[in-house]
Amino acid sequence: MVSLFLELHQFKLHYQYHFTVEEKLFTSTYTFPYKVSDLQEEGKNAINAPLSPTPTDIHPEDTMLEENEERTMIEPYSKEEAKFKELVKVLIDWINDVLVEERIIVKTLEEDLYDGQVLQKLLEKLANRKLNVAEVTQSEIGQKQKLQTVLETVNDLLRPQGWAIKWSVDSIHTKNMVAILHLLVALAMHFRAPIRLPEHVSVQVVVVRKREGILQTSHVTEEFTSTTEMMMGRFERDAFDTLFDHAPDKLSVVKKSLITFVNKHLNKLNLEVTELETQFADGVYLVLLMGLLEDYFVPLYNFYLTPESFEQKAHNVAFSFELMQDGGLKKPKARPEDIVNLDLKSTLRVLYNLFTKYKHVE
Repeated sequence: MVSLFLELHQFKLHYQYHFTVEEKLFTSTYTFPYKVSDLQEEGKNAINAPLSPTPTDIHPEDTMLEENEERTMIEPYSKEEAKFKELVKVLIDWINDVLVEERIIVKTLEEDLYDGQVLQKLLEKLANRKLNVAEVTQSEIGQKQKLQTVLETVNDLLRPQGWAIKWSVDSIHTKNMVAILHLLVALAMHFRAPIRLPEHVSVQVVVVRKREGILQTSHVTEEFTSTTEMMMGRFERDAFDTLFDHAPDKLSVVKKSLITFVNKHLNKLNLEVTELETQFADGVYLVLLMGLLEDYFVPLYNFYLTPESFEQKAHNVAFSFELMQDGGLKKPKARPEDIVNLDLKSTLRVLYNLFTKYKHVE
């Protein structure tokens, strides 16, 4: 059945040209057993039969399955979607940032992560621990042994936090993009990576299974990310969730009120805010605002007045959070990285907490 499918698949790609030519060469002295249209229909039906895998990105090795084994392949059009491409790029950039001192540069996730070498270095850096594995492994057995150690360590870290384990040694080693992405998203969330993953990233996946010697296919939707808050485990909804979900028309009113509040104080330093989304992202205005609200001068050596890097901006925001707690406010739900990454909802939550406490301060 498998060999027949592959032959027919090849046949489908070539028969139109060959038979068009050969039809003109055959004369009445030779009767060809099928019409071109019959062959076209037969080939089409054989390839598109319900019990045969669809031709979607199927490689020869994907049809050589053991009984009850399955493979998953992302539909090509899903790989072209903007959010999917963004997710892949963000994860690659993150890995390269983490491993910059190792002089490791990842270009493609499937080709650079399957042998366990990069995953080992990434986990060691994130978890600040050394894994007991061989540094270089060329053989397939050695690679899988390394992957086994790495993934067992990952699973021990993530499983108690409620993460569903959607990867395995075989899936990573066979360069399964679905498994690789699930693994990296989970690691980024668990270790609170200073990145902003695109929300609601999902793809259409073809699942090929072998049952009683026959290849069967099904199509499923695979979700990699939901909302930032859900992924970070902050499931408690508040007024801002309701505002964004059900009353976006009132959002401008809230933003205008908060802009009026912050400018009332920042104007004392000849500063003015017009865009909440961007002007608090580096943390400078948050630090200065806390000093004004609590009526003290914040020493310039405590923060970066003109931050340039992501880390400097995150430092400023984190420092402003400390000042808020010193002033009697609860620790903000948002992460400093959320503010730096221009997450409007997180920024509004922080400013609203300040407004609630300091709205009567002149």
